[in-house]
This record gives sequence, structure tokens and C-alpha cells, in this order.
Amino acid sequence: MTDNDSEDPLFKPVLSRGDAFRSEITRGETHQGGHSPGPSASGIVELDAIDRQIVAELQLDGRMTNVELARRTGISAPPCLRRVRRLEEVGVIEGYHADVDASKLGWSLTFFALIGLESQKGSVLEAFEADVAAWVEVRECHMIRGGGDFLVRLVARDPAHQNYLTKRLTDLDHVVRVQTLQTIRTSLTRAGVPV
Repeated sequence: MTDNDSEDPLFKPVLSRGDAFRSEITRGETHQGGHSPGPSASGIVELDAIDRQIVAELQLDGRMTNVELARRTGISAPPCLRRVRRLEEVGVIEGYHADVDASKLGWSLTFFALIGLESQKGSVLEAFEADVAAWVEVRECHMIRGGGDFLVRLVARDPAHQNYLTKRLTDLDHVVRVQTLQTIRTSLTRAGVPV
């Protein structure tokens, strides 16, 4: 890579692309296969084999350059960048993040809380979701069916912090039951989904 290459957007990591490029891509532009990815009647976005390969590669390494992504998918860099942009625009690619070792940042405990609420009225469910969304320790919140109303994944610095968070959960309005499950070991965690 030459010094001039560093200024070329095709040589920058995929995750650092700017919004200026977004305006260069028209929604009506089609793939070489003759279609644009977009939601079907079922809401599932239809992708061709190259789109699927792009998604698979970015799930493995979201920091690779567009040139490397194009090489791995067997197309040239400009159409590869257009495809990535379209995948972002239709919401297949929602964002990019770094996987971090939580314990090295002081978050030594991960635990799940199974939450039961006194009512399943929409306003009660939404209030609970809004409350826990404001906590930095809450990393996931899932409304569930069977055995409770929500499953929440939290991180804590130590057992005292976990106890404090559990008490905060039990003190929330409309919460009638909190069951916590502490992880002992995580043997597998996968980002993304099968493509």
C-alpha cells in the first residue's frame, strides 16, 4: 500500500467509511446479479451468494479493508463497497464493534436475570425496557415467552456489585420476581448468525 492508498476510501477499513460515500449510492442501483437486496414480503432481506459471503466475512472480521473483502469475495473493490453500503442501508449490517475481554476492563462477573412483572400491559413492559436500557451494566434485554417476562444479561465488577444490581432490579416498579443466574464459564460465544 502506498501513501496515496491511505487516502483512497477503498483501502480504508470497512468500519471507518464516512457518510459522504452513502450519497454516491442510489437505492435503485442493482447488483451484477440483477437485484438489489431488500426486504421480501416476509421482511427477510433477499441476498445473492456474494452478499451472503460479504456478510459472513464481515462477521468474522469487520475491520478488514474493502480491498481485502473484495479479494475474498472474488469481485473488484468498487462494486464490493457498493454492496456493503446497500447491506447497511437495508439494515442487514446494523453496525460494527470490537470484541473485548470484559474481565480485563474490570467486569469480572456476567450474570443473567429472569424478570417477572406484575402485568404484561404494553406501558409496563415498555417502562421496564426503558429503565434497564439506561443502565451501563445491562448488555442485553430480551422479552421472553415462558417462565418470565424478560431475560437480562448484566456485567458486574464483583459480587457486591452484582448484589447491588439485583436489588436495583427488584426495586423497579412492577417487578415481582427476579431470579439471577451467574455464569461460571463461557465456552462459546458467537457474533452474528449463520449465513
